[in-house]
Amino acid sequence: MTLADPSGPMLPPAFRLLRLSDPAGTAHDRACALADADDGAAGTLVVGRRPGTVEIAVVLAPEEPLATARLVGLVGLTALAKAVGSHAPPDKPLTLDAAGTLFFDRARLGGGRLAWPEACAEAAVPDWLVFSAMLIASKREAGDPGHTPGSTSLEEEGFEAGADALVESFARHLLRGLSLWAEDGPASALARARDHLAGDPALLRLDDTGWYDPERGGPRL
Repeated sequence: MTLADPSGPMLPPAFRLLRLSDPAGTAHDRACALADADDGAAGTLVVGRRPGTVEIAVVLAPEEPLATARLVGLVGLTALAKAVGSHAPPDKPLTLDAAGTLFFDRARLGGGRLAWPEACAEAAVPDWLVFSAMLIASKREAGDPGHTPGSTSLEEEGFEAGADALVESFARHLLRGLSLWAEDGPASALARARDHLAGDPALLRLDDTGWYDPERGGPRL
């Protein structure tokens, strides 16, 4: 995969944009490969380029053992929810479930997941973490919406913001969440997640089993 045109979303200085030009693969996989190969990859925000999907992945440099550090997934998921909510048409509910699925108006819109080095023990500080998120931008490929009633798309719901605006908003909210984590610790992530998450934030899995379809490489339609 290669970098595309450097034009794109305007990110806070804490992040470096990597915008993929190749629609094959996912931003999640690219970010994980980059993190595994480059000690200086932290802060890289990868934006995918596949049609019908808004795709973001960011490489993070944790300082806590994995058992605690994985709670940063709540920061990422909260940033995703706040980014979507800030551009959403009014008066429709936005919620998250324990698998990291994001629902808009009670229909699946996408979700978030978290990755770390496979060999990292719970008590060890991981070399890296990758939080990634996907949103369904359009369901035109699926044909009649009646065939996929459990999901929705940004297009169907009347979102006027483009992908770049959502990425910019996500980056700002993520930076804010990470700043609060640095000041107040993981408790801040748990507290902020309660605004959107049904149930106990500590039970969040972010394991993609509830929303991700590996065959299509994107959110389940």
